Amino acid sequence: MTPSHILTILSLLLLSGVLVLSQDYEANNLDYDTDDSLPEDPRLSVPQQPDYDGQLMYSYECASECFCPSSYPFAMYCDHRKLKAVPNIPRHIRHLYIQHNDIEEITSKPFINATSLREINFSYNKLQSSKVDKDVFSILKELIQLHLEHNNLEDIPSPLPKTLKRLHLGFNKISKIPADATRKLTKLTVLDLCSNRLTDAGIKGKILSDMKSLMQINMCNNKLKSMPADLPESIQQISLENNSIASIPAGYFKKTPNLLSLRMPHNKLKSVAYNAFNLSKLMELHLGHNQLFKPFFVPRTLEHLYLNHNDFKDLNISLMCPSLDLGNPNMLTYIRLDNNKLRGPVDYYAYRCFPRLIMIFYGNQRKDDEEDSETKKYEKPDRPKRPGGNKAIE
Repeated sequence: MTPSHILTILSLLLLSGVLVLSQDYEANNLDYDTDDSLPEDPRLSVPQQPDYDGQLMYSYECASECFCPSSYPFAMYCDHRKLKAVPNIPRHIRHLYIQHNDIEEITSKPFINATSLREINFSYNKLQSSKVDKDVFSILKELIQLHLEHNNLEDIPSPLPKTLKRLHLGFNKISKIPADATRKLTKLTVLDLCSNRLTDAGIKGKILSDMKSLMQINMCNNKLKSMPADLPESIQQISLENNSIASIPAGYFKKTPNLLSLRMPHNKLKSVAYNAFNLSKLMELHLGHNQLFKPFFVPRTLEHLYLNHNDFKDLNISLMCPSLDLGNPNMLTYIRLDNNKLRGPVDYYAYRCFPRLIMIFYGNQRKDDEEDSETKKYEKPDRPKRPGGNKAIE
């Protein structure tokens, strides 16, 4: 083989080696894009659910009559603005505060797009039942809390959404609870009807028992003469102050074993069954300003007992606490006894039977023929006179 042949073969081998090296280099760089953009993260390629709340955070749509804070655009504040009509409510608003205005009428039009509303405060307006559209609230499928206190309503708006949990109707002119107004409110936990015109005839039947989740019912300052019938088992607090209830039926609380608090001051109770309050969870019992004179059984769980302004002449602690259980003592810590007709100190046995007593408020006691000092307290006072004149201030 001549030297020229050897040089030719060596040249071919070198060229073939360069080609192989070039192929390897190109093969190792096939994963890179030809442009300058960063490679796509495969974790981000999965379709994501749109974050509507994140988008809404940058939406500042608000009724011109109201204020929507940029820090929380889901709330619209229309209170204290002398409004006579409800402004249009944007779709994203969840909390509407429109209290302290002059609104008499509620139509469905402003609520057409308000599908996200969860809370409405219409208190301190001039709402009239005849001017509230029938279905104005029922279309709000996410509504949880509704404030309608301090208006001129004569009826409970109906129908109401099934989602409602808290309904405040105090300080109106409501005299009855129609069955169709409460039948579907199975999630309602708080019903406030204080300072209305409720009568026994207005809450007859099983109107209240359909509300299976009801925990608190307020019917203070009404015209009731008897205990409301058929309360649901879920009830935990009953407020019946300032009515004309004269008695509590025997066994009344057997249907409400979860009761924690009973408030019945300023009624006409003269006596209650000895075991009327034998409940396993009762913590507060307020019976002040009645006409009670016989002691009754005090349950072990009771912590606060109000018996002031009654007609007790003696307090038989042995009847109130018939047995001692040092391993499971009575929880009573406070008892109020002022303005009764007691003639001596409370039996020292009270501190043995109620070892957790912190205070027995004895106060002033009345004589048998003495007028209740609180009677004068609630008399209408004379109007103050204008300075330098005899004309009373209107």
